[in-house]
Amino acid sequence: MQKKESGVRFTGMVIRSRISILLFSMFSAFASLYVAGRLWQDAENRVYLAKELDRITGQGKSVLSVADSWKIIECREQQKILSGLEMELAAAKQEGFVSKLLSETVKSPMRRPLVVVGILTGFGRKSNRDAIRKAWMGTGTTLKKMEEQKGIVIRFVIGRSSNRGDSLDRGIDNENVLANDILILDNHVEAPEELPNKTKLFFAQAAEHWDARYYAKVNDDVYVNIDAFANTLAAQVYKPRLYIGCMKSGEVFSEKGKRWYEPDWWKFGDGKTYFRHASGEMFVITKALAKFISINKSFLRTYAHDDISVGSWFIGLDVQHVDENKFCCSSSWSTGALCSGV
Repeated sequence: MQKKESGVRFTGMVIRSRISILLFSMFSAFASLYVAGRLWQDAENRVYLAKELDRITGQGKSVLSVADSWKIIECREQQKILSGLEMELAAAKQEGFVSKLLSETVKSPMRRPLVVVGILTGFGRKSNRDAIRKAWMGTGTTLKKMEEQKGIVIRFVIGRSSNRGDSLDRGIDNENVLANDILILDNHVEAPEELPNKTKLFFAQAAEHWDARYYAKVNDDVYVNIDAFANTLAAQVYKPRLYIGCMKSGEVFSEKGKRWYEPDWWKFGDGKTYFRHASGEMFVITKALAKFISINKSFLRTYAHDDISVGSWFIGLDVQHVDENKFCCSSSWSTGALCSGV
């Protein structure tokens, strides 16, 4: 009996030993595969970097920096991940899988706006806003159709009162609840001398919120033939950096107390003449320039007037100035013009 029990224990020990050996062998195999894979991957990276180094040094460029090397490796890793995802997506499509988001997008594709128009307004200007809504902007479903069918987004632009939350702020909030056509710049305080900063913040916020081709600034005392305006932009030969408007230059007023006084008059030379810039009643810039303003808004210098300020931001850039006579807004509708000042 004791011999039989000893045999059973010995057999159990042998089985357990074999299982342990099997598990250890499997673990060793997996570890070997992992190490081999890492070594192979590192070898691939070294070969690629060596080839890239030969290519760059052969072109007379400097040796790759450590940062550039890591960028190359990261790009290759991302490329591998992307290739794998593309294969998975192709396999899923073969099985008839279509995502809910994709199917909804196909049914109702979102149109990229042609232009975002910001009508700069202020407190106490509701009569101007109502007149514009009635004359050329539209309200409610009309405004919505203009966005969806023509790609024209129009918003009044205003900041906040210096006494935050007062009756002026509440009045604008209530008006916007009813009309839903006001872009409120919460980080801007309304003041006549702050118009250049207001224009800058409008372009910055509009570029962050809407992916449009163009962005336009219009005063709230200007009437626009909106269809002719859209047709003019659509017919424009598109380039990434366009600055379109009624180009002008003029005298720099250095005498304090005059209407158009410029505190930084001395920066414009002995001739006291402004550089070429688009008139402030109405002008347009492209997406790239709006993004430039958005990115650099903290560093862009402003002058006494918003049109001078915007023009100054583009002087040192590779920007094409387009002198468009149709944007010259006189007090009455002139031949060929698409805007009129009140």
